[in-house]
Amino acid sequence: MILSKQKPSSIPSTTPLDSAWNWSLAVIDAQNWVKDIFVKPRVTRYPVKLLRYWFMYNLIREERIRLGRPLRVCEIGVDRGQMLRFTRDAGFADIACWVAVDCRLQPELGESGYTRQIEANVDLPDFFLDEKYDVIIVLHLLEHLFEPEQLTQRLSAALVPGGVMIGGFPVTPKCAASYWQKRIRRTASQFGHVSVFSPQRVESMANSSGLRLDFISGAFLMRKTGAFIENSKIWLRLNLLFGALFPALGGEIYWRMRK
Repeated sequence: MILSKQKPSSIPSTTPLDSAWNWSLAVIDAQNWVKDIFVKPRVTRYPVKLLRYWFMYNLIREERIRLGRPLRVCEIGVDRGQMLRFTRDAGFADIACWVAVDCRLQPELGESGYTRQIEANVDLPDFFLDEKYDVIIVLHLLEHLFEPEQLTQRLSAALVPGGVMIGGFPVTPKCAASYWQKRIRRTASQFGHVSVFSPQRVESMANSSGLRLDFISGAFLMRKTGAFIENSKIWLRLNLLFGALFPALGGEIYWRMRK
């Protein structure tokens, strides 16, 4: 999706209900490559699990519209390159650069189209990014870190003024978050989940990083990968509506923090 040049617009006032009703689901139809990773055999058209990439794609697209120029993007924790591939298969190609950072770069990333690949342990205190970006993505990464706030504070320094950090992870209501975090840390495997997030913790994390939380939404009421009901756009919309209305109960939350 190539958009004509335009002057940067004002900061968008996206609401969770925009994601529930106004963001198109049509881009999910083009995601054969990403669907094959999550559902084998691929039997459903609208897997709820793909909403993680769908949220990021729409938040990225909004920044492109706002700025009126190609974006500089850095993605922390790229796995096999699903996020970049989702974006390209959706028809969005107006990217100035897309840098990949991961503790272990997969061989298939060599053909993924990243403009630069950095192998680094982002959990180390001396990790930093040596360039500035319009968008930094931390998708399903922070829940694997014992001190996620420390990373968001370091990444904040690599955002241009008005730039955004976007991401998401499983969500837990505030009243249960402390108990659940202690429990999962006792049994966590290597690279497993060790941090638990409520919407309140997300807002606090933004504030401590010098950022402003300007979008947050839950994603779903329930998910059963491969179930026939995942062929229904209506079912997906109802899940999104539930997440928008009850983010602490929405299975996962997705957010945007702005510098």
